[in-house]
Amino acid sequence: MTAKELPESQCDVLIVGAGPAGLMLATWMARCGINARIVDKRSTKIFNGQADGLQSRSLEIFDSFGFADRAWKEANHMLEMCMWNPGEDGTLRRSDRIPDAIVGLSRFTQIVLHQGRIERFFLDNIKKHSKDSLRVERAVLPESLSISEDLCDDYSPETYPLKVQLRHLTEEEATPAQSNGTTVEDGLFRSNLADDDTDDLIAQSRANAGSTEVVRAKFMVGCDGAHSWTRRQLGFQLEGEPTDYIWGVLDVIPITDFPDIRERCAVHSASSGSLMVIPRENKLVRLYIQLTEIKPDASGRADRSKITPDTIIKAAQKIIAPYKLTYEYCDWWTAYQIGQRVGTNFDYKNRVFLAGDAVHTHSPKAGQGMNVSMQDAFNLGWKLALVVKGVAQPSILKTYQSERRRIAQDLINFDHKFSRLFSGRPAKDVLDESGVNMTEFKDAFVTGNMFASGLSVDYGSSMLVAKGGDAAEQGDGTDVSSSKTQIAGKQELATNIKLGMRLPSCKVLNQSDARPWHFQEWFKSDGRFRLVVFAGNVLSPAQKERLYAFCTKFTASTFLAPHIHKDIGILTCHSAKRTETELLRDFPEVLHPFDSKTGWDYNSVFVDDLSYHEGHGEAYKNYGVEKERGCVVVTRPDQYVGFIGELDGEGVKGVETFFQGIFIS
Repeated sequence: MTAKELPESQCDVLIVGAGPAGLMLATWMARCGINARIVDKRSTKIFNGQADGLQSRSLEIFDSFGFADRAWKEANHMLEMCMWNPGEDGTLRRSDRIPDAIVGLSRFTQIVLHQGRIERFFLDNIKKHSKDSLRVERAVLPESLSISEDLCDDYSPETYPLKVQLRHLTEEEATPAQSNGTTVEDGLFRSNLADDDTDDLIAQSRANAGSTEVVRAKFMVGCDGAHSWTRRQLGFQLEGEPTDYIWGVLDVIPITDFPDIRERCAVHSASSGSLMVIPRENKLVRLYIQLTEIKPDASGRADRSKITPDTIIKAAQKIIAPYKLTYEYCDWWTAYQIGQRVGTNFDYKNRVFLAGDAVHTHSPKAGQGMNVSMQDAFNLGWKLALVVKGVAQPSILKTYQSERRRIAQDLINFDHKFSRLFSGRPAKDVLDESGVNMTEFKDAFVTGNMFASGLSVDYGSSMLVAKGGDAAEQGDGTDVSSSKTQIAGKQELATNIKLGMRLPSCKVLNQSDARPWHFQEWFKSDGRFRLVVFAGNVLSPAQKERLYAFCTKFTASTFLAPHIHKDIGILTCHSAKRTETELLRDFPEVLHPFDSKTGWDYNSVFVDDLSYHEGHGEAYKNYGVEKERGCVVVTRPDQYVGFIGELDGEGVKGVETFFQGIFIS
């Protein structure tokens, strides 16, 4: 059959790879009603093993999609970290206990749950919001990609610059060989010690006369892992080097007398290497074990045939001695070679994008891989959706590389230091310069905790973040300055709501029913920006006049009016006494719009006041907003802060100018 005779279809966004990054992207597509497809070369989802750590920011994102509660209930919660090091006599001892997460940073702490369950939450959410029209097409992989270069800058609705040929594999072809059959779940086939099998699968399917089809797409996103086929087609590279450190991973139900087996632990032995303990759900414990006796060969790769569960547990027993450690049940195991690499490019002409392991690889011990990968896709998904729908200018797509490549570079720098401190031998004394100082390791862990949480992400100046300074310097060097007018928000009006960072959460009360909420819970991931009106003391006649004047001018803007509520949701938080204010008397209608079928909106106006049961959230104080005059804040669809301005006519002008750099009209 010739290429011309192949069945052909169109879609707006083609996603390659159905791991956490691909599923995060598909979730955005489902929520925003985008015509998308997602394919994966494997015949089934993951059922155990793989990534397991969920950091605070990832849980906030899950909550914005509506399924954080499922992960929170099923997972094991890690609240404390214990450090074990050799004492002066060389015997292993607990040297420190510290909080696993920085106190007060987020309403969520770190949890652990295997990747298969996390993928299930995504799949259920996609099914719900796409009405079952968007499904993972398994045992399907791309075998060719052609790009119509002359069409890449043409964003008219009928233009599809990408032509992708997809190959459908048989069940047998799409099921990877597991070295231990069905007895133990062997994860080595997904490890970076294994060669990529994509080309072999394509060749095998061609020999078997497998079926193919052609898809024409507007955009394509490669979420296809460290061996990314998509990246190879673009000719992009990962820059960085592997190390000589080989680590094994065991998910077991341990039988042990080690006292902290249900705590997160970093264990440094005197001379047998290091171990990390991650307590999991259902009595499982994940052990990350340094395999000091297995070294890479001349090619720089370790011989994976020498790595078995027995090899790994024996290494763990040496590290944890004099404590005993065995197991009867192993749920999953793998091994990997530590290496830190970052992609040279995250996109090609704003048409083909790369996310997750396709553009950054590193060690798993800091719990960052799945989290940063999902957050890549969380950053990209809404931008693609708004461009496809004709709401936003295509130029916003440039910010994906600028924002996320900078984060990837920061991640690699963090992981480079952390993994070397973890893998190094403890120093015997202050004169032992080749050993790792354990105080330095603890300090690196504490400092890295803020980064690891995902809450230190600070996006640079662009058309999506109205902050001063050099846009290229604050990002990865990409020019993302607005082509129209660049505006700087007034950071001093909300000193703790940082431009370029995610909006933190404070407890507020619903004006209508006094129920306390984390304000962040109302910033749903539905593809809309949010205008947050900090209305101040609305019982003051002068302030009430300012509020009404702002809302009148805001709704009268010919540029903004078509987007109000449709593309810009509005949330209000005032600082007057709740019991002395009335929703329908004291607040303009745009802040609580009326619907002829469902009446007034009672879930848009909140107050910073004392709760009957949960105390005072002190939102204005914690946000750094002046209680009398207030201000206005614009957050992006991903909850990052884009603009801060006065609650007055100038503020309306600032909001309008900000959105003129984003919306088409």
